[in-house]
Amino acid sequence: MQNYSSFTFLAVEKQSNYLILQLNRGKANALHQSMIDELSQFFDVALKDSQVAGVLMTGKDHFFSGGVDLTEVYFYDSEAIKHFWGSFLQLATQMLAFSKPLVAAISGHSPAGGCIMALACDYRIMASDEKYQIGLNEIAVGIAPRASILHLYSSLLGQRKAYQYLLEGKLLSPQQALKDGLVDSLADLKDLKKQAQKKMETYLKLPPKAFRQTKTTLRQELLQQMQANRTEELNQLHEQLMSKESKLIMGKVVEYLQSNKK
Repeated sequence: MQNYSSFTFLAVEKQSNYLILQLNRGKANALHQSMIDELSQFFDVALKDSQVAGVLMTGKDHFFSGGVDLTEVYFYDSEAIKHFWGSFLQLATQMLAFSKPLVAAISGHSPAGGCIMALACDYRIMASDEKYQIGLNEIAVGIAPRASILHLYSSLLGQRKAYQYLLEGKLLSPQQALKDGLVDSLADLKDLKKQAQKKMETYLKLPPKAFRQTKTTLRQELLQQMQANRTEELNQLHEQLMSKESKLIMGKVVEYLQSNKK
């Protein structure tokens, strides 16, 4: 098994034949460029590691991931912003294409980018406390979701609900997320990891070659949709993010977030 101890923003726990990947950056596991780079590196190495049969991905108590760290990304220059979003869209595609079992133990809030990472997993089990929220609320902070993300969201929710929820920037409670099919099961936070491990063990009892071939076949169309028009999509996103409207809204969000840290 490869060495997985060199990451700064990820903590990797080795099990007998799979890995537990814990997001490990601050209270909310907010995503910035270095964290995305590490996640991309991790999934690349884990996919090639013959001793890794699957990955269980989780966060810290109360947060899976709060999504993009606007307090940092907002201050990136134009080229850095374009690179960041390109890297994030590529990470989502990379996770979706990960052919080994990938289970998400959603340990709390998981809006926006956190939700997208969870969507890329095969099975999502979420902490059941009704105060937690999950969903794609980018529009509320001045970010228009790309067509590729609509395809990913609607693959679970259905097109009508995904369309409506994206327009509203709607966040769901665990119970509503379960009802709508966004997550597959719920567990008390204290039991979440154990229940996710049981699901992983169920996957690992299946013939690995057949599992990987089946998963690849099932995701082929969605992956094509995620990768289609990537350059055009990224250019549109970059133009929108650099607009006065988005800058104004995100600036206000950043001010609010920074004031709450004091």
